[in-house]
Amino acid sequence: MPEKSFVERFMNATDRLRAIFGPANRTSIDHEMTEENKQLLARQQAAEAQQWETIHRPDGSTYVVPKDPGDKSLR
Repeated sequence: MPEKSFVERFMNATDRLRAIFGPANRTSIDHEMTEENKQLLARQQAAEAQQWETIHRPDGSTYVVPKDPGDKSLR
């Protein structure tokens, strides 16, 4: 039997607190992404790419700036 992760041990140790405050979501965190989640992530990344631009400095550092500096909705 594989050793339980810290999260699983923590959840088991806090059973009494969950009885008072309600159950926590106990889904596994070490599984593959579902197709729906992959599509959602791709849409979110595409939306972010439309709002932000990555600037590369000559010293090799990078930073992110809004593509439209006048757009105050991004701040």
